[in-house]
Amino acid sequence: MDIKRTVLWVIFFVSVVMLFDNWQRAHGRPSMFFPSPATQTQGASPDSTSPDAAASDLPGAAAAGTPGSGAGTAPAVATQLVHFRTDLYDGEIDTRGGTLEKLSLLKEADGKQPGDYVTLFDHTKDHTYLARTGLLGGDFPNHNDVFTADAGPRDLTGDASTLQISLESPAKGGVKVVKTYTFTRGSYVIGVNTKVENVGAAPVSPTLYMELVRDSQPVETPRFSHTFIGPAVYTNEHHFQKITFPDIDKNKADYASSANNGWIAMVQHYFATAWIPQQGVERKIYVEKIDPSLYRVGVEQPLGTIAPGQSDDVSARLFAGPEAERMLAGIAPGLELVKDYGWVTIIARPLFWLLEKIHSYVGNWGWSIVLLTLLIKAVFFPLSAAGYKSMARMKEVTPRMQALRERFKNDPQKMNAALMELYKTEKVNPFGGCLPMVIQIPVFISLYWVLLSSVEMRGAPWILWIHDLSQQDPYFILPVLMAVSMFFQTRLNPTPPDPVQAKMMMFMPIAFSVMFFFFPAGLVLYYVVNNVLSIAQQYYITRVMGKGRQKKSA
Repeated sequence: MDIKRTVLWVIFFVSVVMLFDNWQRAHGRPSMFFPSPATQTQGASPDSTSPDAAASDLPGAAAAGTPGSGAGTAPAVATQLVHFRTDLYDGEIDTRGGTLEKLSLLKEADGKQPGDYVTLFDHTKDHTYLARTGLLGGDFPNHNDVFTADAGPRDLTGDASTLQISLESPAKGGVKVVKTYTFTRGSYVIGVNTKVENVGAAPVSPTLYMELVRDSQPVETPRFSHTFIGPAVYTNEHHFQKITFPDIDKNKADYASSANNGWIAMVQHYFATAWIPQQGVERKIYVEKIDPSLYRVGVEQPLGTIAPGQSDDVSARLFAGPEAERMLAGIAPGLELVKDYGWVTIIARPLFWLLEKIHSYVGNWGWSIVLLTLLIKAVFFPLSAAGYKSMARMKEVTPRMQALRERFKNDPQKMNAALMELYKTEKVNPFGGCLPMVIQIPVFISLYWVLLSSVEMRGAPWILWIHDLSQQDPYFILPVLMAVSMFFQTRLNPTPPDPVQAKMMMFMPIAFSVMFFFFPAGLVLYYVVNNVLSIAQQYYITRVMGKGRQKKSA
């Protein structure tokens, strides 16, 4: 009969368990529910692109008889890092393989120190994240061979709209490769052209591979929050498929293995990278673990037969940047899905669209959150009103319910019958206050993911002390307001008949507020506004009902 209270208890205990589980993961301990991603083996080198790895780290090298499995160890040749800078990027290309091995986003400071930017691709002793290409099908140039960089410009300066950097491989197996990166002003899409020249005396049939390699090192996310990190594959037939590192470890990765469309990506909180090959061209898709701490996702694209003296040019695009939904949708079909809302996507995506529309008028993401909350409350007003009316009636009859429980405490059957008769006489529905809350929960969860996943909140100010809606409130003012608003809401609800339960209900605002102290300010702002509006609505309805009953009694 006290179904609403039961639901609240369930939510409370689930929240406490999830809070503890997130605390465990935040401190490097194993999760109770989620398998821990593979960690780097102590003493293992993260550098799978070293000459000693020439055979083992080529796509398909682990399979007997596949191209590259018989490749010998590459000779030690001096390499260099080609530094470049554009309006959006500051990065380095390693002449070994012409690999894009460092890429910092100049428009995305991490908020810790001036000039300290978000770095996607990187190659250090502690972290590996690379975009690389090469050829299979023979002893052809691959990402372990040392290229020679051209002598062109390295910075996008003046009125230039593009910057091109070319690297040429040595002739190997009768084949030479010229790789050209094209950076465009204002674009997070990098053009990558691979020219394959047959400089030998016999026809060749190479296969081009393009892959993203990364370790399982987690990225920084808000405390008590868990966001996806790992490979993803998109095809028109199978749509968006995420692959977790634990599934790769267990050989349980489920994804489309071939297609003539789509893209492959590495996804993390707020940012992603993706290879987007030419559409309409057949390719094989692979996801592998290539080292105790390294994973990769890539495509293999057969180039057909190239006659002596002939060449083949293959163009692809490499996206590396923030998960800005509108921008992603204009780059490739389905690319906006790297901004992952999970199972609430069907609700979350329209909510973000509405939030973005509001922002286009007010120009402030904080006020956009406030206005969106007002709109949601207006839509659910009739439903909430019905729930609050039911709760108000329950509050009025609570003393009589307690009296009946006390009178029939030794006879549960008679007590239930008396309570049902009371509900019938007073026209009270014990489920009435619960149903509206249950219906609104998916919307609240969806908005949680919208605010947690939207890179647009990153570095976005609101007012006064809130300079970044994606970070926790520096002075914890919003979490305190959250706790106070939850306390007032509890006071407006019917008092549980059990004294212990009543004390626990009073303790709940404090328990929930512990999490909100570490949540992003934008998320806490939404809940504060929602609670204040709920209190005002509940108080108004209770007061109106009270006046109505006074008129009837008069």
